Amino acid sequence: MMLQFYGNMITGRIPREIGRLARLRVLGLSSNRLVGEIPKELGRLTSLFNLNLSDNQLSNRVPQEIGRLSNLESLDLSMNNLAGPIPPQLGNCFKLRYLKLSENYLNGSIPFQIGNLIHLQGALDLSHNSLNGEISSQIGNLHMLEMLNLSHNMFSGSIPKSFEGMLSLQSVDFSYNDLEGPIPNSKAFQKALVEAFIKNKGLCGEVQGLRPCNAPSTSHGDARKGHQVVIFIVLPLLAALLLLYIVVGVSSIYYQRRRNKEKEVLERSNRNPFSIWNYDGIDAFEQIVEATESFDDKYCIGIGGYGKVYKANLPSGQVVAVKKLHPLEGGDQSDQRSFRNEIRALTEIRHRNIVKLYGFCSHAQFSFLVYEYMERGSLASILRNDRGAAELDWTLRVNIIKGVAHALSYMHRDCTQPIVHRDLSSKNVLLNSEFEACVSDFGTARLLIPDSSNWTTLAGTYGYIAPELAFTMRVTEKCDVYSFGVVALEVMMGRHPGELISLSSPSGHDTLLKDLLDQRLSDPTTEIVQEVLFVVSMALSCIRPDPNSRPTMHYVAQEISIGRPSFSLGPFHGLTLRQLMDLKV
Repeated sequence: MMLQFYGNMITGRIPREIGRLARLRVLGLSSNRLVGEIPKELGRLTSLFNLNLSDNQLSNRVPQEIGRLSNLESLDLSMNNLAGPIPPQLGNCFKLRYLKLSENYLNGSIPFQIGNLIHLQGALDLSHNSLNGEISSQIGNLHMLEMLNLSHNMFSGSIPKSFEGMLSLQSVDFSYNDLEGPIPNSKAFQKALVEAFIKNKGLCGEVQGLRPCNAPSTSHGDARKGHQVVIFIVLPLLAALLLLYIVVGVSSIYYQRRRNKEKEVLERSNRNPFSIWNYDGIDAFEQIVEATESFDDKYCIGIGGYGKVYKANLPSGQVVAVKKLHPLEGGDQSDQRSFRNEIRALTEIRHRNIVKLYGFCSHAQFSFLVYEYMERGSLASILRNDRGAAELDWTLRVNIIKGVAHALSYMHRDCTQPIVHRDLSSKNVLLNSEFEACVSDFGTARLLIPDSSNWTTLAGTYGYIAPELAFTMRVTEKCDVYSFGVVALEVMMGRHPGELISLSSPSGHDTLLKDLLDQRLSDPTTEIVQEVLFVVSMALSCIRPDPNSRPTMHYVAQEISIGRPSFSLGPFHGLTLRQLMDLKV
């Protein structure tokens, strides 16, 4: 039994009578205008496995009665006005896989009982609250957790060393707290961006942009001796420093005048060097051109509709991918529009599953964009190669689909202005050395303007374009949803699902699922088969002809991350396409 009214304008309070619906499995009231407290009567819904009250105006405390929901797998109370402490009773919801309490006014410390939620997998998000105190080391027990966000709080002390045992972590964020000391020595922390640790009291570690941890401080006795030494040498140094200050001042004036002159020369020659983070623009331009020997074909690693992609090894040791646009012909500005679109889109977004734009160059001789280098190339090229496809086991394939879903959900929902990719395909999904997926190629991306028709010209890759675009020319987020469904099926089938998309006769729906899945892999094991079934079922819902019947990417990303209870559809070898299409996802 499900009760879902998300994305409407429902006002008033949540009726306490809902607590009488003993067989209710899903309660979704997100993105409305509900006010008042969360009824403690919801604690009677012991069959509930998904409770989503996010994006409302609910206030008062999180009722401790929610701890009675022993079958609860997903709890989202984010983006409300909830206050008070996190109830320790939440630690009794042992089946929780997804817990999000972000963007409220919660205070106090994290109850150590949260460490009992050993099945938490999708996310633990407590960001944007007023939580304080030290972070409980018990959180380190959450060995299945993939995303941990404790940012924008008032936590103090250090990040517990027990977090090094959280081997499943893919994403962490501890920014905007009062933390200090070394970050844990584990992959998720060492590979995180420095933005995940900024605005703290003094975190340190081996992360680019974060200061290295210093040696232990000296004792008081040693410090006293050090002060004496300083006193003896400080006076002679003052005279030397004064002289040095004069020399540096004169040199600085000379250097500044020289830089201004160089800038004037560049402006006159219309040479607009690209800006690249952590690099000087002019120097980076020269490094790129030199590293590719003026874009020699031997460095080319891919060719697209708007240009070629090159691999560049910079002197610093960093490897980047450089997409150089085709030279303009006959005054055609389409490539330049693509160039501007990509810059505009990628400077607006930062997400672990979206390729990072390091910089760009708009120059009379060369126009190119510089990205992070993805070692394994495109998803399409891997699936076409038998050896590469064999490396992509069912777990990796499910994780790739999750990554793409999270990227699109972020673009559609979490950006200041929603962004539609418009050209999602397996060619535009890149994989790094650990098979993590990143969405790329934003040349046709479109910023959606609220209260506008958002008409567009037909863009995208044949076989991935939503059918409504062919006759309405109106771009919406549901166009990306359709393309995602095609890509997800392609990942599971190992080939483009052309024949599956075109199935129109009911008899075609009786095809066995095992015959559709990639035959280069053995059948999914019992540990992953439920996720495979749910992903295929969700993908089928995304390619429905009617865009209004497709789910949103936010819903897809959330549901795929938290998973579903076991399907009772019979043995795997007997499952048909019709059974998965009939599932209510």
